[in-house]
Order: sequence, then C-alpha cells, then structure tokens
Amino acid sequence: MKIQWQWALGAVLAGALMLSGCTAGKAVVPAAGEGAGALPKEELVLAIGGEPEAGFDPTTGWGRYGSPLFQSTLLKRDSDLQIVNDLAESYETGGGGRVWTVKLRRDVRFSDGKPLTAADVKYTFDTAAKSGAALDLGNLQETAAPDDYTVVFTLKEPQSAFVGMLVSTGIVPKHAHGPAYGERPVGSGPYKLVQWDKGQQLIAELNPEYYGAKPSFKKLTFLFLNEDAAFAAAKAGQADIVSVPPAFSKGLPAGMRLEAVHSVDNRGILFPFVKSGGRTPEGYPIGNDVTADPAIRQAVNKALDRKALVEGILEGYGTPAYTLNDGLPWFNKEAVVADGDLPGARKLLEAAGWQDSDGDGVREKGGLKAEFPLLYPSGDVTRQSLAIASADMLKGLGVRITVHGKSWDDIEKEMHASAVLFGFGSHDPLEMYHVYGSRFSGVDYYNPGYYSNPAVDAYMNQALRAGSENEALEYWRKAQWDGTTGLSGRGDAPWAWLVNLDHLYLVKQGLDIGRQQIHPHGHGWPVTANIEAWRWKP
Repeated sequence: MKIQWQWALGAVLAGALMLSGCTAGKAVVPAAGEGAGALPKEELVLAIGGEPEAGFDPTTGWGRYGSPLFQSTLLKRDSDLQIVNDLAESYETGGGGRVWTVKLRRDVRFSDGKPLTAADVKYTFDTAAKSGAALDLGNLQETAAPDDYTVVFTLKEPQSAFVGMLVSTGIVPKHAHGPAYGERPVGSGPYKLVQWDKGQQLIAELNPEYYGAKPSFKKLTFLFLNEDAAFAAAKAGQADIVSVPPAFSKGLPAGMRLEAVHSVDNRGILFPFVKSGGRTPEGYPIGNDVTADPAIRQAVNKALDRKALVEGILEGYGTPAYTLNDGLPWFNKEAVVADGDLPGARKLLEAAGWQDSDGDGVREKGGLKAEFPLLYPSGDVTRQSLAIASADMLKGLGVRITVHGKSWDDIEKEMHASAVLFGFGSHDPLEMYHVYGSRFSGVDYYNPGYYSNPAVDAYMNQALRAGSENEALEYWRKAQWDGTTGLSGRGDAPWAWLVNLDHLYLVKQGLDIGRQQIHPHGHGWPVTANIEAWRWKP
C-alpha cells in the first residue's frame, strides 16, 4: 500500500506541475534562513481536503462551512466572527423582523466581466429555496429586486437567524447558472476556478474582476490527497500548506511549522433514536432497539471520558465536547453531563433493568443484548481512533460496541439503524435546528437517527421567530436543557458528543496565513476565509 500511495502522490504532483505550466523551475520559495533577494513564490500548493462531491454551487450548499472562495456573499464574518459587509453596503430590518432590505455595492463584476446586480441575488436565493438541499429557506416568502442595487427579502415570519443566510450564501450569476454550474462556477470571489480534475486536484487563479483586496498569490493548486499522502507531500516539500490529523502533529517536516486553529468542529456519536422496524423510501432500515432506550444513550454520555480522548487521541489539540455548540453564545452550560462517571452510568443502567445475568460482560434486558454497531468513514484516522477508544471505554459499562470502517455510500444506507461517528459545527445556531429538528428526520445527514421531541421543536421554533439574535438565545439554550427535558446528554441524549477538534496545518516556513477565525466544521476550506491576508513574510 505504501508504494501505491507514493506512486499516486507522485502522479498527482507531476500532473499539477504540468497543468500549472511547469513553473516550478522559476518559482523560488523563501524558506527559513534562505536566500536574501529570492523572489517570493506567487503560487501555492494546498492539500487541505474539502473536495465537494456536489461541486461548487452555493445554491446547493457550497461555502456553508467557510469561504466559498469563487463566490462572494452579502455579509461575512471577520476574524472575531463579527458580521461585516461584503457585497452589501448596508442592510436593515423592518416589518417586525419580517422584511430585510440590503443595499448592494455598485462596483462588483463576476469573473466573466458581467455586473452583479440585485437580479442575481434574487435568482440565487429563489433557486436555493427551490433546491431544498442544504439551505433552509422555507421561511422565505419572497425576494424582490426593486432596482439594480436593492434586494428586499420578505419572510413568512420573523427569523432572527436569517442573517446567517446572508453570511453563508454565495451569489451566483443568473446568466451563467445551470445544471453544470457546480463544476464550472462563475462568481465574484477573489479566485476563479480554472480546472478541476475530480479526485486529484483543482487549479484556481486570481479573479481580475474582484472588488476587494487582491490576494498575494496568483494561483492556487488544491491537491485532494488522503491523510497519508498529504503528509508525504509536506515531507517532500511539495505542498505549502497541508491539513493533518493530530496523529501526524509530531515529527514536523523540515521547513514547515504546525499551526493549531481552534474550532467548533466537533465529533460525536449519533444514536438511532427510534426502535427498529421502519424503512426509508429507499428501503434502508430505520431504528435500533438498544439505542432507542434513553438509559443506554444517557449512560454512554456519562461513562465516556472526553478529557482522556482529547489527550490520548488528539494529542491535546482539542477540547471535550458536550453539545453541538460548546462555547458559542447559544450554548447552555447547564446541559453539560458529568464526564467519565462510570459508576453513575452503571447505576443508571441497572435502574433501567439492564443486567449482565449470564456473566459475559454484556448487559441484557428482556433478552436484548446491550450491543450495537458504530460506523465511521474508513480512511479518517481521527474518527477511527475515537470510535475504537470510545468502544474500549464502554466495555466496563457492560455495553458492547462493534466498530466498523465504511465508505460514505455504505454509511448512508446504514446510518438510520446504526450509531455513526459524525462531525458537525457551525457559526450559525441553525445547525442545531437542522441536526435535532424533527422536521429534518431522515433528511440528508442532518437527523438520521429520527430524533423528535415536541418541546425541543417548540423552543427552536421560538428561537427562529424571535425578534433578534439576543432574544433567541434563551430559546436555543432551553432546547438543550430547560430543567426537565432537552436535546443534550442530560436530556434525551440522541448524541454523545466527544471532542472539539483543533484544526492543524503544516505551513511552510515564511508563509503567513493571517489571523484565523474560529473554524467551523472542516467541509469546505475555512482556512482560506482570509486568503487576502496571506503573504510571505519578508
């Protein structure tokens, strides 16, 4: 296998150099301590994952986690996560929070030279609303463009979180959008896509029409490599920035440094919430009789030692995770469960009737063994390690978990009936609504366990309909735990969250990637959100 991936890496890198015009010969990277007078390299090679299977179309979700790069958004978040203008010159709300009016800047053109107007914004949001995919625009009643530089969004009901849609939705050109757009996007972002060889590489060049601060690098080549191959590229000096799992944080390659970026990118175990017997429209099984028991889910939440997972699996690069949104403004500290409480977990199971009556180390209840499968995407070293370590921790509880690495295609077929080690994490409280809302049961990856609690749904709907983000905070927090019920491990426990990852990057010495914001989940390229600030240090 080692020979195979080294060959594959060499082939990909060779292809990248050919497609970039064989410019490596004239490029000079000012490595640490190297050459006064050397010209700074104007191209970067990145191996940071995040190749989207569905392409680069914001109307189907591209850019939701981090910068869309090829498109720009009405608003964006700065390095402190504060909302600032991007395409918008200003925005205001009226009509009791139902009407959002955005004024556009007048100097924006797409990469094909055509102007970006309010008609493009209207088209983007109307199309995204119809797609019904990753963007939840069900509350959008109407989008109007009364003139070329004014957009008016009218909502069915006030929605405090609608500002998140203005931050996360890249604007596409009405004249150049269609079924193939995801593979050949035209946008108004700082870069334009030049070539995409799926599964191998993507080449982007500066968008000459970009209205913002010009980045320092004329060309970006993204390599889509697995973790081993990406690390090998870093060691070979053939990539300038490489994302690595914690297991690779030691043994720093020559000429590179490690940058750790805090994130809300979490990993956790999803439990099927309902009993077995159901089927999806595609015929995939729904439900698991063991994890449908709240005592099992709550006991697992109590027994897991999250601090040990951070130290042992993440090499200390992360924090324990207790909810989907630890530390964010809508986080409820009261939702945190006791960590590593194995005696408490045993007591809970015994009270619920789970006993090891035959002495084989696994509890039973009514002839049902306390055992279930836990799936993780094969090839993901961190998720594999978290899954195995979690299973080991729970042996002492009398709960047997069998760990299986699968392809995402196989996981999609089994995720409604098996526990899965997933990851989420967003700057937007809507993430909680999507992951826990009963409306999203069985919809894509959002709520595959079919979790449902009417009280939780009611709190989250109140949060959405609140008049302001601050007013919504109370309801988001109550959805997690209101003293009686909630979606957290202290309540229904449809998930056992494990850790929040630090995002780790090997960065070539001398390359400054600026002040990074707290990263969301790793889909997309959050590290490039401030690409205009990247430069070689003198």
